[in-house]
Amino acid sequence: MTTLLVMAKEPLPGRVKTRLTPPFSPLEAAGLAEAALADTLATVRALPARRRVLVLDGSPGPWLPPGFEVLPQGAGGLDERLAAAFAACEGPTVLLGMDTPQVSAAELAPALEPSAWRAADAWFGPAVDGGFWALGLAVPDPALLLGVPMSLPETGAVQRARLTDAGLTVRNLPVLRDVDTAHDARVVAAEAPDSRFAAALARLTPVAAP
Repeated sequence: MTTLLVMAKEPLPGRVKTRLTPPFSPLEAAGLAEAALADTLATVRALPARRRVLVLDGSPGPWLPPGFEVLPQGAGGLDERLAAAFAACEGPTVLLGMDTPQVSAAELAPALEPSAWRAADAWFGPAVDGGFWALGLAVPDPALLLGVPMSLPETGAVQRARLTDAGLTVRNLPVLRDVDTAHDARVVAAEAPDSRFAAALARLTPVAAP
């Protein structure tokens, strides 16, 4: 079975979702981040997995459900921290972040089916902003991530090219939108109206530009 990794930051004001401020306050942005993380962890907890691991920058809080191992994030840039997360695993591993609270079991299912790795060496979840929201590797080789420029419009293309240049057969997961801006938040909440994230957003009433 596949290991599921969730990369996350402790949802503290001023440390998470800073692009949501304004229109939201740092405290409100942290509340939205906590809701997004809780939604993501709930989805992962319900999926079949060999291990469920939260790779955390910070300390666990009441938002962490049972059934997860917690590992600290490594040092360095995001590429180095992602590489270190994969280095802690053996066998097929799928990593996702905390920025897609709308993610569902159906969207991750192709990478978790018993036949998922028979015709694929990697699974790639592209994001609307040009990044990626999920990455699965049959063999979790950290070298496949080191040096990839992160948080840029071309990040996803560079990462996918890194996989194919290594001779891997790559299959795609659905395209999802990361929550980075207030506009993203509204779109994602509409896509997942029953989520904790949508409920948290509904409790806030900022005047936000589209």
